[in-house]
Amino acid sequence: MSDVLIKLATILEARKTADPESSYVASLYRDGTDKILKKLGEEATEVVIAGKGGDRDEIIYETADLWFHSMVLLAHNNIEPQDILNELSRRFDLSGLDEKANRNK
Repeated sequence: MSDVLIKLATILEARKTADPESSYVASLYRDGTDKILKKLGEEATEVVIAGKGGDRDEIIYETADLWFHSMVLLAHNNIEPQDILNELSRRFDLSGLDEKANRNK
């Protein structure tokens, strides 16, 4: 796993016990799943808008925000980034259509 993802996951875990008045992430945890999901949805929309605009730097910036807030959701639910990487790895050599069809069984 990327050193950046490991470091970020460690920081996000530590923020679970931080003061919500002095930590943005701690305030998201305090406000709960709905607040985290709302923020994640906003970031996803911003990636779509950036993608539509085609500005490379804007796409990178907004995708970084989306990944960050996705990792907040993972940490909130005690899911390690490695769990996601394992799932992606499992999907190698699988047709996307086959993977989706098997998921619904």
